[in-house]
Amino acid sequence: MIEIGKRQELAIVKKVEFGVYLADTIEEAQPEEKVLLPGKEVSRDAEIGDIIDVFIYRDSKDRLIATTRQTEISVGETAVLEVKEVGKIGAFLGWTLEKDLLLPFREQTKRVEPGEECLAALYVDKSGRLCTTMKVYPYLRLDSPYQKDDKVEGRVYEISDRFGVFVAVDDCYSGLIPQREPAKGVRVGDMVKARVAEVLEDGKLTLSLREKAYIQMGRDAGKIMEMLEECGGRLPFNDKASAELIREATGMSKNEFKRAVGSLYKQRLIAIEQNGISKVQERQGK
Repeated sequence: MIEIGKRQELAIVKKVEFGVYLADTIEEAQPEEKVLLPGKEVSRDAEIGDIIDVFIYRDSKDRLIATTRQTEISVGETAVLEVKEVGKIGAFLGWTLEKDLLLPFREQTKRVEPGEECLAALYVDKSGRLCTTMKVYPYLRLDSPYQKDDKVEGRVYEISDRFGVFVAVDDCYSGLIPQREPAKGVRVGDMVKARVAEVLEDGKLTLSLREKAYIQMGRDAGKIMEMLEECGGRLPFNDKASAELIREATGMSKNEFKRAVGSLYKQRLIAIEQNGISKVQERQGK
């Protein structure tokens, strides 16, 4: 069976002036079971019965065509492609073949612009044409080589208020920064560096933009001290403040802020006041 959007090994069943016809068997095939490989891609010594590795697509006239050229993507796979133009029904992504791939507006997780790169998956739409989607979750692989605490890099492809930030690690593996994790300012299309917090049973990766707790606590403490320097030695809130205020002001969760403040207090670097915290040396100098 000839499948559009996939690489296949097909046999030459007929030679014509403008190329050869291929089928999945050298036995007599019906016209609809054959596909043309244009002459410019056929070797001079090609004979009936030869097996050729080809990719199947539709040309600008919507005819089913075979090519020996390697493409960046096949049906069910993901790849990073460049936006060539934006039209009335969506964007068009460039690839090896002449006919650009449609990315419908309904399949975009954000509006894309010409010249931009985006991660997309290839599928066959209801009309039998090749099409792309930025909603790549079902197409991402679950066989990553990564383990807990490994450092990874990935591309943000979707953001959900309910679940969190969806990330395609290495542009092909399924990852998620959970909603509970701080990810302030992250947008669709951004490249992020993260730590693997957990590898789930199904192979999906739970990610964190934070370091392991004991490392992160030191970094958070350093950040608080920098903020104190910038604010004249005092912050107008402490670890009793609301989680929303703390996250907005520091980018930390309330627990992370509380751990860092506790560490600084134990080191006698800060004093905790009723409505804030201050550097000890600043207080002693008054």
